[in-house]
Amino acid sequence: MPDNFMSAGQTRALAPAQIDQFINDGFVRVEEAFSRELADAARAILWRDLPCRADDPTSWTRPVVRLGQYNDEPFVRAVNTPRLHAAFDQLVGPGRWRPRPGLGTFPVRFPHPDDPGDAGWHVDLSFPGPECGEPAQPGFSQWRVNWLSQGRALLMLFLFSDVSEHDAPTRIKIGSHLDVARYLQPAGEAGRSADELSQFSANLDRPQALATGRAGDVYLCHPFLSHAAQIHRGREPRFLAQPPLHPREPISLDRADGAYSPVEAAIRLALGRS
Repeated sequence: MPDNFMSAGQTRALAPAQIDQFINDGFVRVEEAFSRELADAARAILWRDLPCRADDPTSWTRPVVRLGQYNDEPFVRAVNTPRLHAAFDQLVGPGRWRPRPGLGTFPVRFPHPDDPGDAGWHVDLSFPGPECGEPAQPGFSQWRVNWLSQGRALLMLFLFSDVSEHDAPTRIKIGSHLDVARYLQPAGEAGRSADELSQFSANLDRPQALATGRAGDVYLCHPFLSHAAQIHRGREPRFLAQPPLHPREPISLDRADGAYSPVEAAIRLALGRS
């Protein structure tokens, strides 16, 4: 296991076994990363902006509604707890990540029999390819990912409601980040496109896990982890944010001091460098 960067007196969010899980499986769940009170306050703001009512299930006519950027106090506090900052230090390295000013898009999923239309296996995109033009738009289909994870230090899943196996939990292919690292490496800095990565992810034969938990839990995932949405078969809407953690400095797989973060250690493991 690589040095997890914590010195005496500093907060540890993750135990050594969790660091190992992150390197080998590609994700770890931080329980009670932020408070249920913050989750409740954030949901109230989200309900305000939804085109339906919390007390009227007949108004839940769409399987998914996407809401935009949120920088209100509950969201800012949720993403900047001491426990999460300590976990970022452990997984990415102190000084190697940028604090977030809030949370990004919320795909709010509702109990619905229809396919939501966005449930394919994929790896979250990180930087605009040359086809994007100016200005480059987030989520554009020609965004890319490269083997040094340019533009992304972590994929994060913030649970703002309780999520059981029936409540459209994000599906995760365990260990898929290792396969993706090997797939990306030959493409160099140019990386691979969304279509290439989606096809590759769909064909990966890996056991699956479900990102279940309670409001306030956060899944911290390797940026190369293959994941997917699914149909909501439960009874209550699912509220989740999936922002990236942005890097302050590029990932390095050749550090003279050997102080590799777990994100880097996982890539090195995939490429046979450790």
